[in-house]
Amino acid sequence: MKVVKAAAVQFSPVLYSREATVAKVVQKIHELGQKGVQFATFPETVVPYYPYFAAVQTGIELLSGTEHLRLLEQAVTVPSAATDAIGDAARKAGMVVSIGVNERDGGTLYNTQLLFDADGTLIQRRRKITPTHFERMIWGQGDGSGLRAVDSAVGRIGQLACFEHNNPLARYAMIADGEQIHSAMYPGSAFGEGFAQRMEINIRQHALESGAFVVNATAWLDADQQAQIMKDTGCGIGPITGGCFTTIVAPDGMLMAEPLRSGEGEVIVDLDFAQIDRRKMLMDAAGHYNRPELLSLMIDRTPTAHVHERASHPLVVDEHASDDLHAPAA
Repeated sequence: MKVVKAAAVQFSPVLYSREATVAKVVQKIHELGQKGVQFATFPETVVPYYPYFAAVQTGIELLSGTEHLRLLEQAVTVPSAATDAIGDAARKAGMVVSIGVNERDGGTLYNTQLLFDADGTLIQRRRKITPTHFERMIWGQGDGSGLRAVDSAVGRIGQLACFEHNNPLARYAMIADGEQIHSAMYPGSAFGEGFAQRMEINIRQHALESGAFVVNATAWLDADQQAQIMKDTGCGIGPITGGCFTTIVAPDGMLMAEPLRSGEGEVIVDLDFAQIDRRKMLMDAAGHYNRPELLSLMIDRTPTAHVHERASHPLVVDEHASDDLHAPAA
């Protein structure tokens, strides 16, 4: 039976810098590769950084200030030099990498999860389907095209971000698509201890229901970064502290390692896929424990588009018919 060495990475961005954060991610991938890690999850929108400012500024402050513009400037386009660098690092390390980025598409930002295979190929780009509360001032909505698990060198992987784990149907889309490893990511250094406790409930419940491993990563702000955000936004420290819970959960819902609650680091665990079969022998939510004739899920995975074009069909004139119309009556 397959065994995969996985890492949940608690990681600090280089605040306000896409290039420096990507360079730091590349270095971390290299370090994990040297430790034999085959799969790694990085935090939500860690490149270039989570928009903490949106949680503490009013709507008028967001519109008149510079924080949103700065994030737009530092965001990631796909593909780009930033995604090429991460993909190249994944290839050199022989590692499957799941990472959250602020994706720029035109003038709009999206909360995007990127999944790179062990050969460096970008095999999934999915956008958070509904940004949460204040996040709707920053990010556009994703579509259903990313509500699927994808095959990779280490197994079948599904990804969801933060409060998407409070959406039972989004989670069931991953379960029904046969994910074996679930990549979960949250902002970290945000919203206090209560946020971390609810996160723990989310990820342990999903592992229990899916019968999959959950690899969960949160970001970390150090004291200097907190001070910088407080200076730039005028906020207190409360909204940008706590809320870290980086860990890996077994298919039976049990924690496989002590969670990281502060500081940078990683949780590394061997995932024995025999545990998936053992859990699903008892309860397979997408198989023998399901009643599809009573309960089912409909998913529209059609990618959205800003423009829908219809082919133009020019009028074809029958020259003989035209002659008949102009011919004198008999």
